[in-house]
Amino acid sequence: MSVVKLIVIGAGSRGTGYAGYTALHPEQAQVVGVAEPREFYRNKMVSDYNIPPENVFMDWKELAEREKFADAVIIATQDTMHVEPAVAFAKKGYHILLEKPMATNEQDCCRIAEAAAENKIILSVCHVLRYTPYTMKLKEIIDSGIIGDVVNIQHLEPVGYWHQAHSFVRGNWRKESESTPMLLQKACHDIDWLRYIMDTPCVKVSSFGNLKHFRKENKPQGAGSRCMDCSCEAQCPYSAKKIYIGNRAEKDDFGWPNNVLTSDLTVQGVTEAVRDGPYGRCVYECDNDVVDHQVVNMLFEDGKTASFTMTAFTEHLSRKTHIFGTHGSLYGDGKKIEHFDFLTDKHEVIDTQLSDGSIAAGIKGGHGGGDYGIMKNFIASVVGDNGSNCISSGPQESLEAHLMVFAAEKARRNGIVVEL
Repeated sequence: MSVVKLIVIGAGSRGTGYAGYTALHPEQAQVVGVAEPREFYRNKMVSDYNIPPENVFMDWKELAEREKFADAVIIATQDTMHVEPAVAFAKKGYHILLEKPMATNEQDCCRIAEAAAENKIILSVCHVLRYTPYTMKLKEIIDSGIIGDVVNIQHLEPVGYWHQAHSFVRGNWRKESESTPMLLQKACHDIDWLRYIMDTPCVKVSSFGNLKHFRKENKPQGAGSRCMDCSCEAQCPYSAKKIYIGNRAEKDDFGWPNNVLTSDLTVQGVTEAVRDGPYGRCVYECDNDVVDHQVVNMLFEDGKTASFTMTAFTEHLSRKTHIFGTHGSLYGDGKKIEHFDFLTDKHEVIDTQLSDGSIAAGIKGGHGGGDYGIMKNFIASVVGDNGSNCISSGPQESLEAHLMVFAAEKARRNGIVVEL
């Protein structure tokens, strides 16, 4: 198999995560270029992958002006920055691995899908939940007909109390005007996953949700504006001092989310970031406006239904799914699948974890193996130049899922049922 040459656009958490596949499989793929405005992250990728100086850029636009010198690009910029590089690199003939969401509005999602089709390039949107060993086994069971026809699915995304505080109250995705609605950013691949499992088009959606808790009026009396100087900090579950320092840095854990706070991955570095940076703000004093809980109801063709719940107020757990069929039911949590058969009244438990009995670290463990799975399939598609054989999250599939999300947001905001 020929070695696929990759360019990374955006060397943050997701871009470096996907690039990690090449460290495991240098015989399959190689990172040969990077565009990243932040010096530390740009230089780290250059060092990690020995990228030549002429292929290192602060701005992707400079890179796009070059003659094509790689096979594919990984676009992992912020959500609002996807459409322009995606269209530009599609026109230059690069295959594209695009971080979800595709874009932040319907028109731009359609532009990206059209650019991929017009230029005949492989576009794989990172709906990584499709590519986990768990999902592949679940789909195999359903397709076998063992539970009959799927009638209804209940799916829960337990965001986790501290993850909500980190990403959607203090972090990059706290404001719709600067990123996207939370349903699009956090759960567009859940909606995509439901469409994939249901295997039939969605025809109607309704939705409810709001920002219930992380508001100024819920701030404890006497609390300060920053966790390091707050008299209520020890009693607050959302304390940045607890989340980043006590639970992680002081236990020598400097992976995500601490590596988002600072490039100084020491106890002192994290402490200074909490004291002075945005991640040390009181969760009741931030400028956040995205929802902290939301439900979506979906009607599919043939009368099938699904319900989805996304909530901040949980442990940081795996997604939970109940699938109800005419001959049996399935319950899954990302690690195992429980099957109940109506004919025999028997239960069966199917382990879907990796062969060593645990989810591996690094890219193999990202999203339950989905990060590794999508890279494996993307690289194979580029080599074979046939995305339909390996990629299930192509432009049309992903566009359909995004349109479901936009419809759900329209339904939530207007209190209506939206037809697709």
